Amino acid sequence: MGRAPTEKTARTTARTTVRRAARTARRALIPALLTAALVVPLAGAARPGIPAPPPAAVGRLTPATLHSAYEANRADAAEAARMAAAHGDGHRAAADRALAARSRHLLAYDGRGAGLATEVLGDLAAAARVAVLVPGSDTSLDTYGRFHRAAAALYRDLTRRAPAGTRVAVVAWLGYRTPGTVSATVTTTTRAEHAAPRLRALVRQLRALTPAGARLSLLCHSYGSVVCGRAAAGLDADDIALVGSPGTGAGTAAGLRTRARIWAARGTGDWVAHVPHVRADLLFTTVGFGTDPVSRAFGARVFDAAGADHSGYFTPGSASLANLARITLGETSEVTRV
Repeated sequence: MGRAPTEKTARTTARTTVRRAARTARRALIPALLTAALVVPLAGAARPGIPAPPPAAVGRLTPATLHSAYEANRADAAEAARMAAAHGDGHRAAADRALAARSRHLLAYDGRGAGLATEVLGDLAAAARVAVLVPGSDTSLDTYGRFHRAAAALYRDLTRRAPAGTRVAVVAWLGYRTPGTVSATVTTTTRAEHAAPRLRALVRQLRALTPAGARLSLLCHSYGSVVCGRAAAGLDADDIALVGSPGTGAGTAAGLRTRARIWAARGTGDWVAHVPHVRADLLFTTVGFGTDPVSRAFGARVFDAAGADHSGYFTPGSASLANLARITLGETSEVTRV
């Protein structure tokens, strides 16, 4: 009769089993990505292009020229609405008309294709605390209303919490072409690498438009956290918060090479918890984003998001929204940690 396995043998067997399971998961992931790479672009190609004018020429932005830039971009959005309506796309026309309203402050706008927009909530030239929202997948002019609601919820919470005399602003930055949730691009850093220089340029622009000493925080959701990870090195931000993040492409918070404090949160209802935190070379790109940002190994300041689902981090009254507001205001000792 054979001898019972030793404790050391059992540990070795367990490690071997885990490695085999990881290899199996990676092998299953690659064919799925290849299928998505072929099928999804063909499915999306059938949608006709929506006509729109080129972006308005607003010249150099300064605090003194902000309002004229807002007016020019609103006029551009109004023209885009007329063109979309004439094209028969009532949904896009309605989205463009909403952005063209006199109450909206568009720092930048491009109605062509999926569309781009940078919207300001608050008085940017007077704001001492500024939050920049960086969206994730499936965000475009067609879905911009959802993104705007998140920015508006944060702005209301900030104005309620801000100390007397402290001005706040929120910048909703749809400044890159986001990937689709069901697509090959959402599993690679390609879109993020293209977006990173644009985000760095925005931050430089905001530093020129806001008062000296203003605190600037980047709040990065889902794939937007990959964009923030790619842009982080040398970025002049005080805080970077990653929510619902699949990873950043960096192995650790220190690997982002930024002076900004790195925060991370994931709600218990968020499906992104089930995304494999692996990186693998595939053909001419790298698939996956590496270390889980809420893991101890990553080294971020992990804060409470309670039961938030993947779309719920900016829900009014939620723990995650309260903590994102505290981070933006610099009230870091008030942030509830986990």
